[in-house]
Amino acid sequence: MALKMLVNLQEEVTCPICLELFTEPLSLGCGHTFCQTCITDNKEADTSPGGESSCPVCGIRYSPGNLWLNQHVAKIVGRLREVKLSPEEGQKKDLCVQHEEELLLFCKEDKKVICRLCEQSQKHHGHHIFLTEEAVKECQEMLQAALKRLRKEQQEAEKLEADIREERTSWKHQTQTERQRIQTEFNRLRSILDGEEQRELQKLEEEGQKTLDKLAAAEAELAQQSRLLKELVSDLERRSEWSAVELLQDMSGIMKWSEIWTLKKPKTVSKKLKRTFRAPDLSEMLHVFRELTHVQCYWVDITLNPFNLNLNLVLSEDQRQVIAMPIWPVKYYNCGILGSQYFSSGKHYWEIDRCGKTGLPPSVTSRTVYNHSLLTTTN
Repeated sequence: MALKMLVNLQEEVTCPICLELFTEPLSLGCGHTFCQTCITDNKEADTSPGGESSCPVCGIRYSPGNLWLNQHVAKIVGRLREVKLSPEEGQKKDLCVQHEEELLLFCKEDKKVICRLCEQSQKHHGHHIFLTEEAVKECQEMLQAALKRLRKEQQEAEKLEADIREERTSWKHQTQTERQRIQTEFNRLRSILDGEEQRELQKLEEEGQKTLDKLAAAEAELAQQSRLLKELVSDLERRSEWSAVELLQDMSGIMKWSEIWTLKKPKTVSKKLKRTFRAPDLSEMLHVFRELTHVQCYWVDITLNPFNLNLNLVLSEDQRQVIAMPIWPVKYYNCGILGSQYFSSGKHYWEIDRCGKTGLPPSVTSRTVYNHSLLTTTN
């Protein structure tokens, strides 16, 4: 009788989730109690968008903040754990509580271990009853199958986790490499700009110094001519005070100097610099660069189709280059050669390096070919 009461008490303080005695029991507003770990880590609880969950037993909504520690149940569990079964009582732990018969059968519908008398009762009438050994075997098989599936899932999860770690490492490496490349390229550009700046400044200095030297030489020459003219004028002024006889006697010399003297004008020097530095429009260059970067995501690899090759053309082995060899006078196609790839929709980008001005320009063509002689093209 005491054993039956003990078993009933144990059922009352058993967690419905882990089926073990309560550990730090928490109670809900509906009155049901669970282990703290079981109710807080319950992944199967229906959680509403507002953060509320439902009781695993009755389904009533509750807020995780309204859980409270049930001290009364905790004390009962503590006392129950202290109870030590005697050897005689321990031998009876596998007996039916109601009939005190050995538990040898398993009810599939109720999922309980029962005795022979329970099997014959109205409660289990029409139920599928198995020997405990058979039920345990089936349960073990199901358990092993579940373990096998979960271990496989675990391996896949570990592999995916490793793949993600590897991908993160790869992305970090790519980012670091690209960062270094960008810094290197901009340092190179800065170095080029600094070099160009020094060259432009040197050219400006050379041109300015050369012009200043010319102006200095012209200024010195004009100064010398001014001194000579000053002396000549002074001499003529002095002679103008001479007597008539003296003036007439030296008239030829005076006229000779005045007639042969001509002012030598310096060469004209441009008042503007021969060349002025014009910096390239970096904003326009960056705009074009960004546009090219944007279309790179639509890049496609195009090869040429050797099966519709014009007989006047020679295709390279990698099917990427074609050379005109005008051997045959007849043009078999309006278009020299087609690409192997075709597209029915979407955006696509490729580049063509065209050398020379002979032949048709690159075109986008449809797949419609009339008698192998006409292609509809769009330039």
